[in-house]
Amino acid sequence: MRALIHDSFGEPEDVLHIADRPLPEPGPGQVRLKIVLSPIHNHDLWTIRGTYGFKPDLPAASGTEALGIVDALGEGVDGLTVGQRVATGGTFGAWAEYVVATAAGLIPVPESLSDESAAQLVSMPFSTISLLEFLSAKEGDWIVQNAANGAVGRMLAQLGAARGVNVIGLVRRSAGVDELREQGIDRVVATDDEGWRDRVAEITGGAHIAFGIDSVGGTSAGDVLSLLGEGGTLVAFGAMSSPTMEIASGDVIFKQATVKGFWGSKVIQTMDASTRGALFGELIQRVTDATLTLPVAGVFDAADAADAVRASNTAGRVGKVLLSF
Repeated sequence: MRALIHDSFGEPEDVLHIADRPLPEPGPGQVRLKIVLSPIHNHDLWTIRGTYGFKPDLPAASGTEALGIVDALGEGVDGLTVGQRVATGGTFGAWAEYVVATAAGLIPVPESLSDESAAQLVSMPFSTISLLEFLSAKEGDWIVQNAANGAVGRMLAQLGAARGVNVIGLVRRSAGVDELREQGIDRVVATDDEGWRDRVAEITGGAHIAFGIDSVGGTSAGDVLSLLGEGGTLVAFGAMSSPTMEIASGDVIFKQATVKGFWGSKVIQTMDASTRGALFGELIQRVTDATLTLPVAGVFDAADAADAVRASNTAGRVGKVLLSF
């Protein structure tokens, strides 16, 4: 079978290549999946660079999320059938024609979901809805986030609106405001505009902002913290621009603020099965009724992985880039 691997850590477009690998066989409690589509996530690229929290042994497989078709069942697997579409968000090595996955972690995909939506259902959407649970954000609460035009930013705004949670987004350029308005996301402020803080206060009506989400790092983290009310919580979700958060000590001290980290894979591991099932049920419903949209920026054959990575790194991209096998 074909698989995307890398023999060294480095820029993905330089080190990723197609290799022939043996067809894997499922063991007890496992299934073999024929991969249909797999998205490119930032954490996949960071892993290939060797800069993520998980560093695989070389030569290494790649990819973590996919839509697959059940191809073979291991011993003791029930509740799944050969030919069934399933989604997986925690199967390392998903960038391959076939992969073996733990049956208990697979999400059956209803006919109402397209392949393109199902392929990206687990990682980013589930992390986003888990983030809302992590915050215990209630109806009427206010959240401010940067990177509002990123995948998670768009989903947080949509899921928040569906739950009655107020989300205000920060983007670094004015064009990003118009891009989000086209998706029906209106509470957005560009930080390159003079008086952007006044604009935030105008949108919130001076309401207490309880939570801030930083996906950028650097001075942008401090911008988010500066908007929080007393007792607010700043959550480090990502570090798109800088691995260092630059925050003012005065904001932490005088706001009595809390700073927390959020790593979706760790949160999911400790989540009870009933909560996880309820959240996936909500996600599927939100995607089905178009409350939550999962756009696609492009689909590339795995052999064109370098082009796919370049497309994924394009500034202003709307939607995920998917690899096909």
